[in-house]
Amino acid sequence: MISNKQHVIITGIVTMLIALSACSYSEKTCRKMLLKASAKQYDVIIVPGVPLENGQWSRTMKGRVLWSKYLYDKGIAKNIIYSGSAVYSPYCEATIMRLYAEALGIPKENIFEEPKAEHSTENIYYSYKLARQLGFTKIAVASDPFQTKLLRRFVHKKVDAAIDLIPMVEDTIESMHPETINPTIDIEKAFRKDFVPLIERETFWQRFRGTRGLSIDTTAYPFPVQ
Repeated sequence: MISNKQHVIITGIVTMLIALSACSYSEKTCRKMLLKASAKQYDVIIVPGVPLENGQWSRTMKGRVLWSKYLYDKGIAKNIIYSGSAVYSPYCEATIMRLYAEALGIPKENIFEEPKAEHSTENIYYSYKLARQLGFTKIAVASDPFQTKLLRRFVHKKVDAAIDLIPMVEDTIESMHPETINPTIDIEKAFRKDFVPLIERETFWQRFRGTRGLSIDTTAYPFPVQ
């Protein structure tokens, strides 16, 4: 027999899992959102980072970079901001993603890095301010369906309701034959010798606050957010 405390913990975990299972756009919805985005041309799309894994890009990172390339190639996005610091590995996420994007053929002059963010909410906030600082006004967030939906409320309530969301269409990525795409990059260009992993710099609750967007440095990239 389980105790009341264990019951509360188990109930909380189950509730969280149910909530998370609903935190992703369906393939049908992703297609509708892409169709809507296709009628526009964005000055820039924001692509949140993900850590390098064992010196290679993960399936998640590859998907996000390929999605950004698709949107660039289709003329939906004129420019791209890759966002992410060295959070859980000593390699700056924004730089790694830029290197892969360049290797895939996206021109250097159309790629920008936001290397400060350590949480997904910061990816959006800092990249938005950087985008406005660069003079961009038509802005969208482009990521996988799960992260895009998870960030929807924060994007529209805390940053700018005018930011559009373009969740990845999985079939579109698969049609690019991602299993054959693995360009060689010099990952040392993204290495940070002073790296200390986030888990050693912040407690669980500090990281939780960061995930909720409660530790944002509002002085970064000094464009005012309404």
